[in-house]
Amino acid sequence: MAPQRRIDLVLDSVKRLLRIGATANLLNLLQKQHPADLAQIFSEFPEKDRQATFTLLADRNGRLAMEAVSELGPEAGATLLATRPAEEIAKLAQEIPSDDAAALIDHLPDELSAAVLDLMRPDESGVVEHLLEYQEQTAGRIMNPHVFALDEEMTVGEAITELQTNRDVEMVFYLYVVDERRHLVGVTSLRRLLLVSPETPLKRIMTADLISARVETDQEEVAQQVASYNLLAIPVVDEENKLVGVITVDDIIDVIKDEATEDIYRLAGVAGDERAFTPARESLRKRLPWLGVNLATAFMAASVVALFEGTIERITALAVFMPIVAGMGGNAATQTLTVIVRGIALGELTWGNSRQALVKEAIVGLGNGVVLGLIAALVAWGTRGNPVLGLILCAAMIINMFVAATAGTLVPLGLRAANIDPALASSVFITTLTDVFGFFSFLGLATLFLRYLVPMA
Repeated sequence: MAPQRRIDLVLDSVKRLLRIGATANLLNLLQKQHPADLAQIFSEFPEKDRQATFTLLADRNGRLAMEAVSELGPEAGATLLATRPAEEIAKLAQEIPSDDAAALIDHLPDELSAAVLDLMRPDESGVVEHLLEYQEQTAGRIMNPHVFALDEEMTVGEAITELQTNRDVEMVFYLYVVDERRHLVGVTSLRRLLLVSPETPLKRIMTADLISARVETDQEEVAQQVASYNLLAIPVVDEENKLVGVITVDDIIDVIKDEATEDIYRLAGVAGDERAFTPARESLRKRLPWLGVNLATAFMAASVVALFEGTIERITALAVFMPIVAGMGGNAATQTLTVIVRGIALGELTWGNSRQALVKEAIVGLGNGVVLGLIAALVAWGTRGNPVLGLILCAAMIINMFVAATAGTLVPLGLRAANIDPALASSVFITTLTDVFGFFSFLGLATLFLRYLVPMA
């Protein structure tokens, strides 16, 4: 059975059992699910049912409930926890890794998060508080501080014994080697450990040239490193190159997903934490400001049209074709903007190679403008019987497609240089430029060649 089909069936069963009050059967069903599937089930519930289901599961299986909350995401997970007593949250937070607990606690109201930290076990709260000292969306914030490391003076046999006796070890993808002051000096693999003599010192078999991340490195840059070098985990070091944590590939997948979602949402002027089942009032509050900005820029385009009001009154056919010029420019700009923002996000595009990208996009814009402009010209000529109108429409589309391509490249690069997220603000500027230039070029050319169009009036 397809995974989504199975989840849909489970969701229907959960709703039915919840409705009839069959708590024993409901709990049995919930405990058989994977945390990621539970998170999806929680996300599709109304708030009241979500709280009831989570409470039932948390009372019996706190670890599974918190793993599901972690999969749900820190914002939604914190909202689910925020209605519960601090004592209960503190107990539940200790069921999950420190980095996941830190993300959830950071999104709780300030007074509640402080109370939760006070009520947690000193060793656990200390680790969480240490993680919260790092800036959001950095390697330090998302790392797991419980990292298994071996001293470089150890022999292979001693390392194997240490690995076998350490019960806290989880997901050891690589064995990191440190000196006596815990400076990261190398890495080796489990396979390498098993292929050499037990008397061999680790410093003889380790690889000293390894990839690491600083605690202040942006999480998106860390994700790029992991993807570029095909790593399963990446060590995190402080300013003195001391090993302080590790980020595993499952956390990197979450980062990539979150960053991609954020960029897509911002291109559309939507808050990165909004979801399909976000309350309507909250969605309204988050979307309205950007729509207000778009309304203001729309008036700029309208003012350009107003400059040529007399021309439109004389040649009413112009009003029919105006949306085509602006709309095609906007669509072309969206294509360029998507490619450029992705290139910036993945580190493929910088100021150093931006000229090549600009030339390429300009050529694509002109090519699209010529081909589509000629098609539009033929349609305009055939429907209105005036070849001049068709040529004006063609020229305006070429101009606006060129503007769309160049602006779609330069605007996000300029915003990035100004330390402004290009995904957040580019679409507003691009839409304004394509509307203004589209209307101005089409109506301006029509005004310039008005005497050839007058017979159409």
